[in-house]
Amino acid sequence: MAICKSTANALTVDVEDYFHVSAFASSISPASWPSRESRVVGNTEKLLAIFEQLDVRGTFFVLGWVAERYPRLVREIAARGHEIACHGYSHRLVFEQSPEEFREETFRAKSLLEDITGSAVVGYRAASYSIVRESLWALDIMVELGFAYDSSIFPVRHDRYGIPDAERVPHRIATPGGNSIVEWPLATAKFFGFSLPVAGGGYFRLLPYWLSRWGLASINRKEMRPFIFYLHPWEIDPAQPRVAASWLSQFRHYTNIDKCEERLRSLLSEFKFGSAREGLVQLGLLPGTPNPK
Repeated sequence: MAICKSTANALTVDVEDYFHVSAFASSISPASWPSRESRVVGNTEKLLAIFEQLDVRGTFFVLGWVAERYPRLVREIAARGHEIACHGYSHRLVFEQSPEEFREETFRAKSLLEDITGSAVVGYRAASYSIVRESLWALDIMVELGFAYDSSIFPVRHDRYGIPDAERVPHRIATPGGNSIVEWPLATAKFFGFSLPVAGGGYFRLLPYWLSRWGLASINRKEMRPFIFYLHPWEIDPAQPRVAASWLSQFRHYTNIDKCEERLRSLLSEFKFGSAREGLVQLGLLPGTPNPK
């Protein structure tokens, strides 16, 4: 039975292939990407079919590398009524780039997506949520390039990303350079004073479904605000090639990957979803007319 249909949450997809995953960077060289079996088109189209069947729309943060090779996929996503947003070009972690490198590759990806769709791209999400305290300078470059919102900050403690004391709710954040941009942090739920990550992805697969469901519902019901949820196309693909990597990376990547589609269908049936841009308009953080749907 549906439990949270009164609040429009943001459904987001980070469109990348299994070999783009940052945790596999030490095992897979970017030079080998073009020769590897690509599964991103088929997996993304499968997600599109699921979303169509359940009548939900969302935001697709598309990697520039993918868009350059599969522009028809980007056009299909947009034609089905979803928002196109930017996931960078090369999936390099922001804190491993210089400001000049970040500006160049982000401009390249944004321009590519806009040329393909003919529409402005206003949302950004960094590879592996790599806007951390040391890379907040990237927010100023986002403003410079014309982005209206970011969804890269994860208010958790993690070995590769996160700003544990960051604000948890959608808000306008002041940048180091004196500008401002709207930030929609990845979802966390308060659990005995601890910020439990319930935004999706690996957490959605590793945690019991009832716990993810409880955490997301608590954001809607107790905090009376929408949450943002994410996943990757490869997370509904149990047949993807296996990558030789560390035990921890394999655990994070493959655990419960065979259960993700079923869990996703349950989630989409129980909560109300829309795009990130629509959600921020409804919250009054971006200009526009809220979609009455």
